[in-house]
Amino acid sequence: MPATTISHRQPRAWLKISITVSAAVTEQVAAFVATLSEGGVEISMPSPDQTPESDLETVTGYLTDDETNEAKEAELHAFLAELARQNPDAVTPVLASSRIEEEDWGRNWKEHFKPIRITPRITIRPSWEEYLPGNDEIVIEMDPGMAFGTGHHASTHLALEFIDQTYGAQSSGPQRVLDVGTGTGVLAMACALFGAAKVVAIDNDPDAVAAAEENVARNDLAQRMTTSGRDLATITGPFDLVIANITSNVLTELAPLLVKLLAHPGRLILAGILRGEQEDGILATYTALGLRHAATRHREEWASLCLER
Repeated sequence: MPATTISHRQPRAWLKISITVSAAVTEQVAAFVATLSEGGVEISMPSPDQTPESDLETVTGYLTDDETNEAKEAELHAFLAELARQNPDAVTPVLASSRIEEEDWGRNWKEHFKPIRITPRITIRPSWEEYLPGNDEIVIEMDPGMAFGTGHHASTHLALEFIDQTYGAQSSGPQRVLDVGTGTGVLAMACALFGAAKVVAIDNDPDAVAAAEENVARNDLAQRMTTSGRDLATITGPFDLVIANITSNVLTELAPLLVKLLAHPGRLILAGILRGEQEDGILATYTALGLRHAATRHREEWASLCLER
């Protein structure tokens, strides 16, 4: 269904920071960078010109280019110095930074964003690409706008795998769904297309809300879905399925609210978590609140957790 074009604000500037470190300390560095950027981080493997035995990895994050950056960079230098002191046998971290202008992801993705088959039953296609679905296959048509979530990122992929499994394992599947940090709305739309009757999608980023609203309209799901910038504390449940694909520090902070909104019985899908220490910490936090660990999925350096009440 046609939708109006998203009206974007003026592009922001960002400080891109890239830190090359030994693989043994990658997770520590990634977790610290995530707290500074208040967002996700990228972890890249060794480049082709490095030897196969190289254990170097690069952690990349983006800081809003504002008056807080000088203090954040000082924190980062202090952290890396302490990390080097604690790990004298590891390669000394190498930090590089550059200022970049935010780009309109809705335009730039058009060059690389093609239909992607996430599971045998879920395919995501950009609005400008044709795709003929197979039997029992749902197709999510979307334009990412300036929001996160095309299905290409491992954390989105993992969450969609759990959603597919959830609806495939039950005759009707969860009918009341909450998606926290919805981004483009891709996870919430998958639930609606699988048959959920009421899907509430929220995000504190106005660009994400705008993109999600447009994508909901494109997929003719407005009668089943609501998207907004509402605060989680104002949402009333219960929900049969709660989904949150956000950073681990926010998942920890929101844990009591997310668990409170979960129905009896109910299922919680968490993503955006680095495997290892973050994964263990999130699992401990939510099981301490009374949930049962049902399953874990891994993809690259990322983890997704499924918990149940």
